Amino acid sequence: MIELGVNIDHIATIRQARRTYEPDPVWGAVEAHLGGADGITVHLREDRRHIQDADVRRLREATQIKLNLEMAATYEMVDIACALKPEMAMLVPEGRHEVTTEGGLDILAQESRLKDAISRLADAGITTSVFIDAEPAQIEAAARIGARVCEVHTGPYAHAFHDRGRDAEAAAVLAELDKIRQAGEAIRHLGMRFNAGHALNYYNVQPVAKLAGIRELHIGHAIVSRAVFVGLREAVREMKALMREAAQDGE
Repeated sequence: MIELGVNIDHIATIRQARRTYEPDPVWGAVEAHLGGADGITVHLREDRRHIQDADVRRLREATQIKLNLEMAATYEMVDIACALKPEMAMLVPEGRHEVTTEGGLDILAQESRLKDAISRLADAGITTSVFIDAEPAQIEAAARIGARVCEVHTGPYAHAFHDRGRDAEAAAVLAELDKIRQAGEAIRHLGMRFNAGHALNYYNVQPVAKLAGIRELHIGHAIVSRAVFVGLREAVREMKALMREAAQDGE
């Protein structure tokens, strides 16, 4: 059964805009849970631009569903993850000048360092994940470093979908979707779990949710954006309903 992990970083972004105490990401996690989320995702960035260390500690204590900690593969972040023990730690690329994560992790360029980080996280009992582009060489490298999960970057697909007027049958959209499908097959063939995420929304999510073998989608900005108008619990409920409907159609 496909699962939904809700990224609540943007709740913290709103709070940090005023350097105050509200809205509280932990409250957001509870509302997401009540809306049907299967997990909560947060990215503790090195510059602490949104989620703060205290948020992650409180989420670890309060969250009754899976906690996925997105993080750079630095000694500091690995130490934090090993102490907090989220259910999953996902290694992502991180740039100080990017608005959000702009591409997949280049495992090929840093296999040794990433293998060490994955090993430490696994020794702490944490499921290890990597956020990668839909490229065969990166998938093979993910297997070599010991990752248990690959989250495929769906940004190119989402951007093609938007640029082609939300036409799910446009050639460029279908081409990007097929790259994700092929990546998923390769990931599963190598014994890893196939997840996906980035820039998915209420219009483009269903073709991805239909893909064979996909386990989780991680979605944040679209859900928090809709929550401004309908509330977070309802926004999560609507997204999960779309995903489940598509997954059933794809069976």
